[in-house]
Amino acid sequence: MEVLHRTYSAPAISVLQASSFESPKKEKRTQRRWRAKGYGKDSKTTLQVPSCTPSGSIRLHASNPNLSTVDLPNDKCCSENTDSPSDASKLQEEFYHVANNLHSTLKSAFSIITTERGKLKQTLDCEAGQPPSAQMIGLKNALASKQDSIDGSRPLVHQASNESRNSITESLSEFFDAQEVLLSASSSENEASDDESYISDISDNISVDNLSNEVESCVQNGSPQPFRRRFCLPAPGPDTSNISLWNILRNNIGKDLSKVAMPVQLNEPLNTLQRLCEELEYSELLDTAAETQDPFQRMVYIATFAISAYASSYYRAGSKPFNPVLGETYECDRKDKGFRFIAEQVSHHPPISACHTESENFVFWQDMRWKNKFWGKSMEIVPVGTTHVILPKFGDHYEWNKITSCIHNILSGQRWIEHYGEISIRNSNSDICQCKVTFIKVKYWNSDVNGVEGTITDRNGKVVQRLFGKWHEGVYCGVPPSANCVWRPNPMPNDFEQYYGFTKFAQELNELDPVTKLLLPPTDTRFRQDQRLLEEGNVELAEEQKQRIEHLQRERRRVLEENNMTHQPRFFRKSSGDTWVSKQTYWDLRKDPGFANLDNSVLW
Repeated sequence: MEVLHRTYSAPAISVLQASSFESPKKEKRTQRRWRAKGYGKDSKTTLQVPSCTPSGSIRLHASNPNLSTVDLPNDKCCSENTDSPSDASKLQEEFYHVANNLHSTLKSAFSIITTERGKLKQTLDCEAGQPPSAQMIGLKNALASKQDSIDGSRPLVHQASNESRNSITESLSEFFDAQEVLLSASSSENEASDDESYISDISDNISVDNLSNEVESCVQNGSPQPFRRRFCLPAPGPDTSNISLWNILRNNIGKDLSKVAMPVQLNEPLNTLQRLCEELEYSELLDTAAETQDPFQRMVYIATFAISAYASSYYRAGSKPFNPVLGETYECDRKDKGFRFIAEQVSHHPPISACHTESENFVFWQDMRWKNKFWGKSMEIVPVGTTHVILPKFGDHYEWNKITSCIHNILSGQRWIEHYGEISIRNSNSDICQCKVTFIKVKYWNSDVNGVEGTITDRNGKVVQRLFGKWHEGVYCGVPPSANCVWRPNPMPNDFEQYYGFTKFAQELNELDPVTKLLLPPTDTRFRQDQRLLEEGNVELAEEQKQRIEHLQRERRRVLEENNMTHQPRFFRKSSGDTWVSKQTYWDLRKDPGFANLDNSVLW
């Protein structure tokens, strides 16, 4: 009796007893279907079972299909039910298994295709920078001739291939049609989201025109050789979940963290000199400013360029750049962007990095020093220094300061970065206009984060232009809703979370092609072993090399102190106001006689 009361579909005992004395009412029953209420549970499937047994032979378990079956003397009574309960349950179970197997198969196939696609990209990137050997050319020619001879005798293969191409074309058109509908239905806030980066990546793989845009021309032995920049890093970032930052930082609260040794797993495969170059990712804003006649509109582009320098940090709160050693250099010659950049670590205590950029449209330079402070749950990065931009066409010389950056949840939780403060931009050669840009600090009662607001005023203080937006999404000029978009960041690469949150421009900064390798000084960052090993995923060996390089730097410093000597930077000199400017000698020495023919410092 207790079992019957626990059975969900078992009828009440009083009902069964009453039905044994009453004759069943003859009435037409409506057709009922078997329906499982809780599919997947062990033995509790709720089924609605019509009473088909006569009153004389009724059994207590007749309504529970999980108990023993009932002998039905009258088959006509249940003829209205098209499916038995066991058939319905079996059908549902088979459908579930088929759907589950199909989902697992598709998921596995997608993972395999994604992995092979990444390997193919890395292979193409490695082979793109090297000219094909004579043996490889001969093999390709032999394969092509063999294929031509086989084509005439195998028409069925071509027929199947053409059909496959047609089906692929149709599927691609259907895919892009669906994506266009999704994008058009999305808000403007998501226009530069991962969907666009995914679509742009697919179009890069199927479009020859887009692939040709990624190819640069570099000169080797007087003849142009194709060089294709890489799409991703050689290896994803390491797992840092087993590193306790509290054990490292608990004794350094309130101190300058630039003097605290960190495990190599907490670094990203870029250093501070390359981070300075990363601020030029949107240098086209300076090119546009150099072609703008209106001084107030020029200030709009200069201010937007200053804001864009922080966009790449949005996904980079989980790691820190390498600290350059004293005398370390970095060069970035981007003919596709029209500028060439050099940087040098001119001081170690305090750490000072200086850089200089030349272009036909602008000159950009700055020297930066940072003070890092740990406050328990967050870490502040306070930069000290001034950024300069000259537009030779108009004789403008713009200057502005940097703002404070703060990394939250440094010990636990999801880390995120915040920038706050005020940037003041002025033209030292003209007082026609000034600009102030405020990076709004997050408040507990306000969900709006990463907001920026700016005003451009004339010499009388009258507001001429207004800027607003978010430093990681875009900048607008004017008054909503009629404001114009001045700048939006580029879409992020695929799987950027696994590769340190790097943008496409950041992925290319540490790339070393065979042609440039012969022209660089041995002090260039790209020859640094610990940073290169981390990029390749060899964490243990990278940690060993990092400790070795830091030890060599301490030994060089000890030798200088014992001999009462100071380090003299090679390509920069100290100017008035405790600033550092370029000596304008780097590119001349690179060309003649070449760094390979000069005495160079041994840093690693």
